[in-house]
Amino acid sequence: MSWQQASSGPMAVLLGGRSAERDVSLQTGATIVAALQSLGCEVRAVDPSTAGWVAQLEDVSFAFNALHGPGGEDGVIQGALETLQIPYSGSGVLGSALAMDKQRSKQLWQGVGVSTGGFVVLEAGSDWDAVIARFGKVFVKPACEGSSVGMAPAATAEALAQAWRTASAFGGTVLAEQFIDGPEYTVAVLGDSTLPSIRMETDREFYDYEAKYLSDETRYHCPSGLSAEDEAEASALALAAFRSLGCSVWGRVDLMRDRDGRFYVLEVNTIPGMTSHSLVPMAARAVGMSIEALVQRIVELSWEGRAHG
Repeated sequence: MSWQQASSGPMAVLLGGRSAERDVSLQTGATIVAALQSLGCEVRAVDPSTAGWVAQLEDVSFAFNALHGPGGEDGVIQGALETLQIPYSGSGVLGSALAMDKQRSKQLWQGVGVSTGGFVVLEAGSDWDAVIARFGKVFVKPACEGSSVGMAPAATAEALAQAWRTASAFGGTVLAEQFIDGPEYTVAVLGDSTLPSIRMETDREFYDYEAKYLSDETRYHCPSGLSAEDEAEASALALAAFRSLGCSVWGRVDLMRDRDGRFYVLEVNTIPGMTSHSLVPMAARAVGMSIEALVQRIVELSWEGRAHG
């Protein structure tokens, strides 16, 4: 019933926007537009960076949010859609805002006992030597960007200062996170459960923007090679991290595993990519779910969540 209600009128796909992730959002949006059209829906692609975009939403029955980064993934567009009383996909205002802010995500996880690495907030006057002495190698990143935008490793005070300058150019808070030496995993959340984990391998220094979206050399393992017990542990940690931020419907939780086998949450993505290189569609395929079935399920879960809360 929820699918029929959500698709009873034109469905909008919000894509593009003004963030540093605009190009990825356009690709994600194009995938979702094609999936909805193949499901027989009337679809309208809407770019909030263009004049008059709100008027394009006046008669839509549902909005699928494919906007990545600030303005689309941080509660801003969610608040606008709430005000316009348009049902939309994914997490609400609070979950979106918290997940986008890596500083507050990690503070919350530390408070409730969700395993995550140590970190410090960097400023112009930070003691670079003290940070390196405390953590050794770190990863520097803007607190409110995604897709590894502005991110760089640093193992010396000089490299740390340069990485801070690069990340601070995006505005807002900059973090230095403890380097965790081990494989990286991602776990997709769909409703109250998870999809099979994926292990990423790259010959680059880390899983950066190039490795995520441009390189054909990045290797993805799904199944990831974890034992059933470890898979269950990663799934439980991903769900705990996701729920603790107030997130809902769907998302992707990125994890690292150290040499001792302990998992750490890196971040929660409330609007994962749906490009040709994206991981949530890959995990869905591993359980026999097509991109069309995945998109339809996200719409159904979103509609049910909005209708009941």
